[in-house]
Amino acid sequence: QVQLVESGGGLAQAGGSLRLSCAASGRAFSTLTMGWFRQAPGKEREFVATISRSGSFTNYADSVKGRFTISRDNAKNTVYLQMNDLKPEDTAVYYCAADTFRTMATTINGYGYWGQGTQVTVSS
Repeated sequence: QVQLVESGGGLAQAGGSLRLSCAASGRAFSTLTMGWFRQAPGKEREFVATISRSGSFTNYADSVKGRFTISRDNAKNTVYLQMNDLKPEDTAVYYCAADTFRTMATTINGYGYWGQGTQVTVSS
């Protein structure tokens, strides 16, 4: 089993920045492909970003490309999401996800493990 714990959410103004962290345990972190998803009120959970096991490859949703950066520190068992130039439409609960088999999936079904989520609120 893999346990994921997110942190770093909160309130930011439009144009501001936040950095989310997700600490993983229960399995060798370097064997996990990692992703971030988000879910706004009344909407479905959507893909934000993903990173390969080594950290060499990343992929982003078009809505965040150029503003968000996913990274990982395999020595610290942690994945990060640096969010810059935040917009009110980025307001959502952000979820960290992990998988041991699939590689850099962009759908919910591509991840077998999920964190509890952290709230990000961006005011205009």
